[in-house]
Amino acid sequence: MVGIVVDQLRTDYIEYLQNYFNERGFKRLMKEGAYMRDVDFKAKGLDGVSGTAMLYTGSYPSSTGVAAAEIYDPVSKKMKPVLSDPKTLGNFTNDSYSPETIRLSTLADEIAMDGLGLSAVYSFAADPQMAIVMAGHSGTSACWLNNHTGNWATTTYYKALPTPVSTRNYSSSVASRLDTMQWKPSIPIEKFPGLPEQKKIYPFRHTFPRSDKAVYEQFAASPMGNAEVTDIAIECLRQLKIGSNTNAVDMLNVGYTLAPYRYVSDGDYRPELTDAYLRLDSQLGRLFDAIDQYVGRDKAVIWLSSTGYYDDAVIEDKKYRIPGGEFSLKRAKSLLNSYLSAQHGNADYVEAFNGSHLYFDHKVIDDKKLNIQDVVSDARSFLTRMSGVADAFTFYDILSPSTPEEERLRLSLDPKTGGDIYVSFNPGWTIVNDIDYPVVTKSVRETPVLTPAFIVGPGVAPKTIDASVDATAIAPTVSSILRIRSPNGAVSKPLLLN
Repeated sequence: MVGIVVDQLRTDYIEYLQNYFNERGFKRLMKEGAYMRDVDFKAKGLDGVSGTAMLYTGSYPSSTGVAAAEIYDPVSKKMKPVLSDPKTLGNFTNDSYSPETIRLSTLADEIAMDGLGLSAVYSFAADPQMAIVMAGHSGTSACWLNNHTGNWATTTYYKALPTPVSTRNYSSSVASRLDTMQWKPSIPIEKFPGLPEQKKIYPFRHTFPRSDKAVYEQFAASPMGNAEVTDIAIECLRQLKIGSNTNAVDMLNVGYTLAPYRYVSDGDYRPELTDAYLRLDSQLGRLFDAIDQYVGRDKAVIWLSSTGYYDDAVIEDKKYRIPGGEFSLKRAKSLLNSYLSAQHGNADYVEAFNGSHLYFDHKVIDDKKLNIQDVVSDARSFLTRMSGVADAFTFYDILSPSTPEEERLRLSLDPKTGGDIYVSFNPGWTIVNDIDYPVVTKSVRETPVLTPAFIVGPGVAPKTIDASVDATAIAPTVSSILRIRSPNGAVSKPLLLN
């Protein structure tokens, strides 16, 4: 079983560039299996981690325990990675993660349980939380790239780092090769389709200088990071003989990224994105060739999916006069506290304002013997009149949805970690989180796109499916092909692909 998740993969880019692809990557998926052109994740505000959790559990973020890559921690009053776990230790990293936050069984878990503990389940990705979601609770190992050292890392929740991985850290680490790497167009820039002429005059060229503090983050976000993931996956496939188990099904999980490259100088990442697709196509070809060689084409089921969203928001140049502005979370929090103090008595009612989530201090409200719903209702009324706010939804609105937008939010927000109010901002505005340091800015842009999925394997008839497919059906469909149980929280029936 091979599971591949590609963060922010788009259907239109695959189809637009298919004449530039080789026969062994995306074209193989399109020709030999079920190609779903429109996989609908339905949830709002997805990221790579929450989208991956949806795929592997067959359920929505409201139930998975992984509503976002970062959640608010009421103890420290700061944001933290959703899978952080101080009870575990990092191996080749100081970060501590585990899958214990995931509330449901995953596809990997069901494979491990079906194999009665004999299945080997490995996952490899640049992002630690994607790797852990893919390995699940019962995985053998989950490995990721440490963004401080470039080494492959894991957590003590799983077994020790696989031998091929630790060997690579010592004998051929990313750090030892960093200065020799550069990213430039893989084909002549004038052959890139859809680029304006001015972008073809000076082809891009990115290097990875060791002196840059964010160099490993830049590396992981580039096609070089995808190639590193492929390298280690193939090496483990070869040395650990994943897929050669005669007593149970093994699973190899691989995470890639096709997110817009944020480190361009002019904000226009179209050339880099086009080249990233071309390069990932080659990496998929390498991976599939290795599976054919070490496992056998007739002994593998391969599925690949996007994470269901696309984030191309950038701060627009003011010369274009696009309506917008800056929304300061610190200022909004202060103004809201002043307004609520005038209404209900002096106090700091707002505990935190992070992203779109606003949290109240329930102890303060209880001590003042106020009705929380009255305070929340007053706050919502005030927020909706602020510039840059499109709407605000209370926790109670979301739990009892009456509009399509509220229904999307119900599927998206975890009642245990979400805020008392969810604020929706106007496109074109920039949200400035100046409450914490360093200050973080995020532009608002709605970008609905078609996102694809593929399933290839014995018994899967080649076909193109144009009708919309619910993302929660992927895990049950793969489970059905393997004749095992679906994850325990899956909400959709399997697709009929034979």
